[in-house]
Amino acid sequence: MIGLIKPLQQLRRRTSLGWLQLSHDKGRMLVAVAGIAFADVLMFMQLGFQNALYTSNTRLHQSLQTDLVLIHPQARNLINLSSFPRRRLYQAMNVPGVKSAEPLYVKIANWKNPETRRETSLMVVGFNPDRPAFALPEVNQNLSAIKLPDTVLFDRASRGEYQGTIAQIAEGKAVKAEVERRTINVSGLFTVGASFAADGILMTSDQNYLRLFPRQNATSVNAGLIQLQPGADPVEVQQVLKAYLPADVKVLTKEEFIDFEKNYWAKNTAIGFVFNLGVAMGFVVGVIIVYQVLSTDVSDHMGEYATFKAMGYRNVYLLGIVFEEALILSVLGFLPGVGVSFGLYSLTRNATNLPLYMTLLRAFIVLLLNVIMCTISGAIATRKLQAADPADMF
Repeated sequence: MIGLIKPLQQLRRRTSLGWLQLSHDKGRMLVAVAGIAFADVLMFMQLGFQNALYTSNTRLHQSLQTDLVLIHPQARNLINLSSFPRRRLYQAMNVPGVKSAEPLYVKIANWKNPETRRETSLMVVGFNPDRPAFALPEVNQNLSAIKLPDTVLFDRASRGEYQGTIAQIAEGKAVKAEVERRTINVSGLFTVGASFAADGILMTSDQNYLRLFPRQNATSVNAGLIQLQPGADPVEVQQVLKAYLPADVKVLTKEEFIDFEKNYWAKNTAIGFVFNLGVAMGFVVGVIIVYQVLSTDVSDHMGEYATFKAMGYRNVYLLGIVFEEALILSVLGFLPGVGVSFGLYSLTRNATNLPLYMTLLRAFIVLLLNVIMCTISGAIATRKLQAADPADMF
């Protein structure tokens, strides 16, 4: 411990040449800080949208009350599940450890907003109301209501102008709407939220779902929700089901079903690539901005650096000054960047109902990228410094 005191005291007495050089030209420093903040905001927004993409499109998956999920092998994501024979559910019931196997129907439908009369796309979800499929208290409290013909529950967090409709439903008034050119009654509310795939969700019984989509064959289902007996191992039962059921179904655990959705958006759509590209572009922009500032600063002070060399200071000391500038800029640019991102997150969340929130992990990731970005810029800028020869300067 005593051995550390002397180096710390020397560090306190050390003159911060990096800070002095940066603060000497305040205009240049402010431009650099603004550029780094811009790059940070770009990275924050892209990472935020990417996380909102995965979160919004898997909220329904997260709320499922199931241990295993059956889907068609050619299913792409929740709104493109294809269908498989309903008898696979009955076959699954023969496997030891399986408690129940219930159908789940999912489809995007045209919904006419009761207030604006404009058409939009909502996800319609149908399930057996005698076997609650979701861990959503508001849905489970209205299971008897959706057993009534042409009755649905509405997602109050849907994207769009629904304030009047939501207020009426909350007061217990029935609201009529139109889905797939069929008049329905909206008798209750629940909360899940909009996603990149749909502006909101309607929940109803499996029978009402089949009424809304008469082309859906009653002998086929989009997914199967399998609940296990207490104490049964999901992985073991999954392996037995894979061996027992025909190849026209795929057996996933709930976690695998969530990853299945994330992988679709990350790898099979342009959206995931665009967000990753946006982060990379923000990083590159930051590198270029910081390099320009540091390179100009090194050029302006080349005489002073040459003097240091003539006095016997090694390249390592001089390089340390440039890296010090880079680290100072990374911190100064990060602070306004994270502040602006907080405001943009809130603005975007209120406008789109997407789950866009700042997290400590994301802030740390951007700060780390910021430091790496500025360090790379400093390393490139120091090439001029290493080549400086006092004999050429004087």
